[in-house]
Amino acid sequence: MISQQEFYEAKLAYEIDAADVAQALAGGDRSLLLIDTRSVEAFDHETIPGALSRPHRLMTAESTADLPRDITLVAFCDGIGCNGSTKGALRLTQLGFKVKELQGGLDWWKRDGYATTRDKGCGKEVCDAC
Repeated sequence: MISQQEFYEAKLAYEIDAADVAQALAGGDRSLLLIDTRSVEAFDHETIPGALSRPHRLMTAESTADLPRDITLVAFCDGIGCNGSTKGALRLTQLGFKVKELQGGLDWWKRDGYATTRDKGCGKEVCDAC
């Protein structure tokens, strides 16, 4: 059994929240790339600015060949009621990528006030969310 400290260290190694992503992107951090694991239709309707569409059901070595392997991919889906980001993150790690899962997905991103391709959000680069 792992200790509590080891549990939380592992959790932070594999998950990231909207505030941390937004802060990194606002600061010009190029070590993260957002991957929308939902359907192409959902992506086209609304997504996080800068995200790439890679539906988890269609992920293969070929469909991910253009993704960089030297940065962390941040997988997300609709939110906590959707496990598409978990499935996508698993598939991406199986393909050799370094991946984190965005806690709460697009839903929590929007609840925290961040911009989407359909909404300007709180109007600040980093909202007062977390």
